[in-house]
Amino acid sequence: MKKLIAIDLDGTLLSSNIDISAENIQAIQAAQQAGHVVMICSGRAPEDIKTVIDKTPLQCPVAGSNGTMVIADGKLLSQISINKDIVKNVTEVLNQKEYPFKIYSNKGIFVASTWSERMLSFLDKNQEVLNHLTPKEYKLMTEQPKETDSIKIFEELDAVLAIEDLTVQKFFIPTISGKEELISSLEKFEGISITTSGPFNIEIMDTNGHKGNGIRVMAEYFNIPIENTVAIGDNFNDVPMLETAGLSIAMGNGDPAVKEMADVVTLTNNENGVAHAINKYILEA
Repeated sequence: MKKLIAIDLDGTLLSSNIDISAENIQAIQAAQQAGHVVMICSGRAPEDIKTVIDKTPLQCPVAGSNGTMVIADGKLLSQISINKDIVKNVTEVLNQKEYPFKIYSNKGIFVASTWSERMLSFLDKNQEVLNHLTPKEYKLMTEQPKETDSIKIFEELDAVLAIEDLTVQKFFIPTISGKEELISSLEKFEGISITTSGPFNIEIMDTNGHKGNGIRVMAEYFNIPIENTVAIGDNFNDVPMLETAGLSIAMGNGDPAVKEMADVVTLTNNENGVAHAINKYILEA
Protein backbone atom coordinates (compact mmCIF):
# COMPACT_ATOMS: atom_id res chain seq x y z
CA MET A 1 0.00 0.00 0.00
CA LYS A 2 1.51 3.30 -1.16
CA LYS A 3 2.09 5.76 1.68
CA LEU A 4 3.03 9.44 1.95
CA ILE A 5 5.66 10.03 4.65
CA ALA A 6 6.03 13.67 5.80
CA ILE A 7 9.26 14.36 7.71
CA ASP A 8 10.23 17.50 9.61
CA LEU A 9 13.86 18.70 9.35
CA ASP A 10 15.22 20.42 12.49
CA GLY A 11 15.15 18.16 15.54
CA THR A 12 13.81 15.31 13.39
CA LEU A 13 15.66 14.35 10.21
CA LEU A 14 18.63 16.57 11.10
CA SER A 15 20.92 15.60 13.98
CA SER A 16 22.17 18.15 16.49
CA ASN A 17 25.07 18.72 14.07
CA ILE A 18 22.53 19.84 11.43
CA ASP A 19 23.27 16.92 9.12
CA ILE A 20 21.33 13.94 7.75
CA SER A 21 22.84 10.59 8.73
CA ALA A 22 23.65 7.84 6.24
CA GLU A 23 21.12 5.62 8.10
CA ASN A 24 18.32 8.15 7.60
CA ILE A 25 19.22 8.60 3.92
CA GLN A 26 19.23 4.81 3.35
CA ALA A 27 15.85 4.38 5.07
CA ILE A 28 14.27 7.16 2.99
CA GLN A 29 15.70 5.66 -0.21
CA ALA A 30 14.41 2.22 0.79
CA ALA A 31 10.92 3.69 1.38
CA GLN A 32 11.03 5.41 -2.03
CA GLN A 33 12.19 2.21 -3.74
CA ALA A 34 9.27 0.39 -2.08
CA GLY A 35 6.93 2.84 -3.85
CA HIS A 36 6.23 5.29 -1.03
CA VAL A 37 6.42 9.08 -1.40
CA VAL A 38 8.68 10.87 1.11
CA MET A 39 8.23 14.62 1.56
CA ILE A 40 10.08 17.16 3.69
CA CYS A 41 7.70 19.33 5.71
CA SER A 42 9.63 22.07 7.50
CA GLY A 43 9.39 25.55 8.97
CA ARG A 44 12.36 26.43 6.76
CA ALA A 45 11.82 28.23 3.46
CA PRO A 46 11.71 25.95 0.36
CA GLU A 47 15.07 27.26 -0.91
CA ASP A 48 16.63 26.57 2.51
CA ILE A 49 15.25 23.01 2.49
CA LYS A 50 16.71 22.55 -1.00
CA THR A 51 20.17 23.63 0.22
CA VAL A 52 20.03 20.99 2.97
CA ILE A 53 18.71 18.18 0.74
CA ASP A 54 21.13 19.00 -2.09
CA LYS A 55 24.01 17.95 0.18
CA THR A 56 22.60 14.40 0.04
CA PRO A 57 21.57 12.08 -2.84
CA LEU A 58 17.91 12.49 -1.80
CA GLN A 59 15.17 13.95 -3.97
CA CYS A 60 11.91 14.77 -2.21
CA PRO A 61 8.89 17.04 -2.72
CA VAL A 62 8.68 19.75 -0.06
CA ALA A 63 6.25 21.76 2.03
CA GLY A 64 8.22 24.79 3.24
CA SER A 65 7.54 27.68 5.61
CA ASN A 66 5.37 25.43 7.80
CA GLY A 67 3.39 23.96 4.92
CA THR A 68 2.46 27.31 3.37
CA MET A 69 4.40 26.55 0.16
CA VAL A 70 3.96 23.05 -1.25
CA ILE A 71 6.18 22.04 -4.18
CA ALA A 72 6.36 18.75 -6.12
CA ASP A 73 7.78 17.92 -9.55
CA GLY A 74 8.98 21.52 -9.89
CA LYS A 75 5.41 22.84 -9.51
CA LEU A 76 4.00 25.10 -6.79
CA LEU A 77 0.90 23.16 -5.69
CA SER A 78 -0.25 25.47 -2.90
CA GLN A 79 0.69 28.82 -1.43
CA ILE A 80 -1.00 30.31 1.63
CA SER A 81 -0.08 33.89 2.41
CA ILE A 82 -0.68 36.44 5.17
CA ASN A 83 -2.84 39.43 4.29
CA LYS A 84 -0.57 42.44 3.62
CA ASP A 85 -2.41 44.70 6.07
CA ILE A 86 -1.82 42.10 8.77
CA VAL A 87 1.87 41.91 7.73
CA LYS A 88 2.06 45.68 8.39
CA ASN A 89 0.29 45.36 11.77
CA VAL A 90 2.52 42.51 12.94
CA THR A 91 5.67 44.35 11.82
CA GLU A 92 4.54 47.46 13.70
CA VAL A 93 4.22 45.47 16.95
CA LEU A 94 7.63 43.80 16.43
CA ASN A 95 9.29 47.16 15.72
CA GLN A 96 7.68 48.78 18.78
CA LYS A 97 9.08 45.98 20.94
CA GLU A 98 12.38 45.95 18.98
CA TYR A 99 12.28 42.22 18.25
CA PRO A 100 14.59 40.78 15.59
CA PHE A 101 12.51 39.02 12.90
CA LYS A 102 12.60 37.49 9.44
CA ILE A 103 9.87 37.59 6.81
CA TYR A 104 9.54 34.48 4.62
CA SER A 105 8.10 35.29 1.19
CA ASN A 106 7.79 33.90 -2.33
CA LYS A 107 10.71 36.21 -3.24
CA GLY A 108 13.10 34.98 -0.53
CA ILE A 109 13.67 35.68 3.15
CA PHE A 110 13.70 39.37 4.12
CA VAL A 111 15.85 40.33 7.10
CA ALA A 112 15.81 43.83 8.61
CA SER A 113 19.05 45.82 8.49
CA THR A 114 18.72 46.08 12.31
CA TRP A 115 18.94 42.27 12.73
CA SER A 116 22.40 42.17 14.33
CA GLU A 117 21.84 44.94 16.90
CA ARG A 118 18.39 43.61 17.84
CA MET A 119 19.75 40.06 18.12
CA LEU A 120 22.59 41.17 20.42
CA SER A 121 20.09 43.06 22.55
CA PHE A 122 17.76 40.01 22.61
CA LEU A 123 20.58 37.71 23.76
CA ASP A 124 21.67 40.24 26.37
CA LYS A 125 18.16 40.06 27.89
CA ASN A 126 17.95 36.28 27.54
CA GLN A 127 20.94 34.68 29.21
CA GLU A 128 19.10 31.35 29.16
CA VAL A 129 19.33 31.30 25.34
CA LEU A 130 22.93 32.49 25.44
CA ASN A 131 23.92 29.58 27.70
CA HIS A 132 22.58 27.11 25.10
CA LEU A 133 24.66 28.50 22.22
CA THR A 134 27.98 27.21 20.94
CA PRO A 135 30.44 29.93 19.76
CA LYS A 136 29.60 28.94 16.15
CA GLU A 137 25.82 29.29 16.76
CA TYR A 138 26.35 32.63 18.52
CA LYS A 139 28.29 33.97 15.52
CA LEU A 140 25.65 32.68 13.08
CA MET A 141 22.79 34.21 15.06
CA THR A 142 24.31 37.62 15.72
CA GLU A 143 26.15 38.56 12.54
CA GLN A 144 24.19 40.64 10.04
CA PRO A 145 23.13 38.28 7.22
CA LYS A 146 24.66 38.95 3.80
CA GLU A 147 22.47 39.46 0.73
CA THR A 148 22.24 36.31 -1.38
CA ASP A 149 19.82 35.02 -4.02
CA SER A 150 17.45 33.98 -1.26
CA ILE A 151 18.28 36.45 1.59
CA LYS A 152 17.32 40.10 1.14
CA ILE A 153 18.16 42.93 3.56
CA PHE A 154 15.55 45.68 3.98
CA GLU A 155 15.25 49.06 5.69
CA GLU A 156 11.52 49.80 5.43
CA LEU A 157 8.67 47.28 5.16
CA ASP A 158 6.79 49.42 2.60
CA ALA A 159 9.61 48.88 0.10
CA VAL A 160 9.27 45.11 0.58
CA LEU A 161 5.48 45.10 0.22
CA ALA A 162 5.79 47.23 -2.94
CA ILE A 163 7.67 44.42 -4.74
CA GLU A 164 5.53 43.15 -7.60
CA ASP A 165 3.71 39.85 -6.96
CA LEU A 166 5.27 39.53 -3.48
CA THR A 167 3.42 37.33 -0.99
CA VAL A 168 4.35 36.73 2.66
CA GLN A 169 4.05 33.22 4.09
CA LYS A 170 5.67 33.46 7.53
CA PHE A 171 7.30 35.57 10.25
CA PHE A 172 10.12 34.03 12.29
CA ILE A 173 10.82 35.77 15.62
CA PRO A 174 13.44 34.75 18.21
CA THR A 175 11.85 35.34 21.61
CA ILE A 176 11.76 34.15 25.19
CA SER A 177 11.49 36.99 27.75
CA GLY A 178 8.17 38.72 27.09
CA LYS A 179 7.05 35.82 24.88
CA GLU A 180 3.57 35.58 26.41
CA GLU A 181 3.12 39.35 26.27
CA LEU A 182 4.16 39.40 22.60
CA ILE A 183 1.80 36.53 21.73
CA SER A 184 -1.14 38.24 23.45
CA SER A 185 -0.48 41.52 21.61
CA LEU A 186 -0.39 39.62 18.30
CA GLU A 187 -3.45 37.47 18.98
CA LYS A 188 -5.70 40.50 18.55
CA PHE A 189 -5.06 40.32 14.79
CA GLU A 190 -7.58 38.06 13.08
CA GLY A 191 -6.47 35.71 10.34
CA ILE A 192 -3.13 34.58 11.77
CA SER A 193 -1.97 31.54 13.69
CA ILE A 194 1.00 31.56 16.06
CA THR A 195 3.18 28.51 16.66
CA THR A 196 6.71 27.63 17.72
CA SER A 197 9.40 25.33 16.35
CA GLY A 198 11.54 25.51 19.51
CA PRO A 199 11.69 27.02 23.00
CA PHE A 200 13.28 30.25 21.79
CA ASN A 201 11.06 31.41 18.91
CA ILE A 202 7.56 32.02 17.63
CA GLU A 203 6.33 31.74 14.05
CA ILE A 204 3.33 33.47 12.50
CA MET A 205 1.37 32.29 9.46
CA ASP A 206 -2.09 32.75 7.98
CA THR A 207 -4.72 30.75 9.91
CA ASN A 208 -4.80 28.15 7.13
CA GLY A 209 -1.01 28.03 6.78
CA HIS A 210 0.30 25.01 8.65
CA LYS A 211 1.93 21.64 8.11
CA GLY A 212 -1.46 19.88 8.13
CA ASN A 213 -2.23 21.75 4.91
CA GLY A 214 1.15 20.68 3.52
CA ILE A 215 0.52 16.97 3.98
CA ARG A 216 -3.08 17.24 2.74
CA VAL A 217 -2.13 19.01 -0.50
CA MET A 218 0.68 16.54 -1.19
CA ALA A 219 -1.53 13.51 -0.47
CA GLU A 220 -4.11 14.85 -2.92
CA TYR A 221 -1.45 15.49 -5.59
CA PHE A 222 -0.09 11.94 -5.34
CA ASN A 223 -3.61 10.50 -4.99
CA ILE A 224 -2.86 8.94 -1.61
CA PRO A 225 -5.76 8.65 0.89
CA ILE A 226 -5.09 10.71 4.03
CA GLU A 227 -5.33 7.56 6.19
CA ASN A 228 -2.27 6.23 4.30
CA THR A 229 -0.11 9.17 5.39
CA VAL A 230 2.59 9.19 8.07
CA ALA A 231 4.04 12.27 9.81
CA ILE A 232 7.27 12.42 11.82
CA GLY A 233 8.07 15.52 13.93
CA ASP A 234 9.29 16.88 17.24
CA ASN A 235 7.74 20.27 18.02
CA PHE A 236 4.55 22.33 18.16
CA ASN A 237 4.65 23.46 14.52
CA ASP A 238 4.51 19.73 13.64
CA VAL A 239 1.25 19.17 15.55
CA PRO A 240 -1.12 20.03 12.63
CA MET A 241 0.54 17.42 10.37
CA LEU A 242 0.70 14.87 13.20
CA GLU A 243 -3.04 15.41 13.79
CA THR A 244 -3.80 15.14 10.06
CA ALA A 245 -1.74 12.04 9.25
CA GLY A 246 -3.04 8.48 9.47
CA LEU A 247 -0.03 7.59 11.66
CA SER A 248 1.73 10.20 13.81
CA ILE A 249 5.28 9.57 15.03
CA ALA A 250 7.00 11.84 17.55
CA MET A 251 10.77 11.97 17.96
CA GLY A 252 12.33 10.71 21.20
CA ASN A 253 13.79 14.21 21.67
CA GLY A 254 10.41 15.83 20.96
CA ASP A 255 8.53 18.15 23.27
CA PRO A 256 6.74 16.05 25.95
CA ALA A 257 3.33 17.42 24.88
CA VAL A 258 4.02 16.43 21.26
CA LYS A 259 5.09 12.92 22.31
CA GLU A 260 1.93 12.64 24.39
CA MET A 261 -0.39 13.36 21.43
CA ALA A 262 1.43 11.18 18.84
CA ASP A 263 0.43 7.58 18.09
CA VAL A 264 3.97 6.30 18.65
CA VAL A 265 7.40 7.64 19.70
CA THR A 266 10.63 6.75 17.87
CA LEU A 267 14.29 7.23 18.86
CA THR A 268 15.92 10.69 19.05
CA ASN A 269 17.28 12.69 16.10
CA ASN A 270 20.81 11.75 17.21
CA GLU A 271 19.88 8.04 17.20
CA ASN A 272 18.55 7.96 13.60
CA GLY A 273 14.96 8.11 14.88
CA VAL A 274 13.60 8.70 11.35
CA ALA A 275 15.31 5.57 10.00
CA HIS A 276 14.06 3.57 12.99
CA ALA A 277 10.48 4.78 12.40
CA ILE A 278 10.53 4.10 8.64
CA ASN A 279 11.95 0.62 9.13
CA LYS A 280 9.67 -0.34 12.01
CA TYR A 281 6.34 1.23 11.05
CA ILE A 282 6.48 1.28 7.24
CA LEU A 283 8.94 -1.18 5.72
CA GLU A 284 8.51 -3.99 8.26
CA ALA A 285 4.82 -3.36 9.00
